[in-house]
Amino acid sequence: MSITPLYTGLLALLYLALSYRIVVMRGPGGPSLGDGGNPLLLRRIRGHGNFAEYVPLILLMIAMLELGRQPGWLIHALGATLLLARLLHGYALSFTEAFKFGRWWGTALTFLLLLVCGALCIWQALRVQALFGAL
Repeated sequence: MSITPLYTGLLALLYLALSYRIVVMRGPGGPSLGDGGNPLLLRRIRGHGNFAEYVPLILLMIAMLELGRQPGWLIHALGATLLLARLLHGYALSFTEAFKFGRWWGTALTFLLLLVCGALCIWQALRVQALFGAL
């Protein structure tokens, strides 16, 4: 497996940036837990949390597809789309207050990936079962 680790590494750097933006606001005088009623901190927390809610499952599905020997171009397309989706969404929530384009397209692409990766994983499993029989 060589493609999924590339996108996992790039997404890890984005996650680090989203995390850092929260930690900075929790410094001296900031809330150590929750958002302390600060709407900017809340946006950053949700950008970080949303990433953590969707990225692991989608990366897992992409990895399963790569291990299932799906074409490299497909794995790259899925990984690049995930990276783009999370850059758009993360930027919209954590770095701006009104980048609706990024939030909308980031969400839409993420949901599309859930659908496509889920369907491809089901197809791959059914194909393997048809070829080798259920174990």
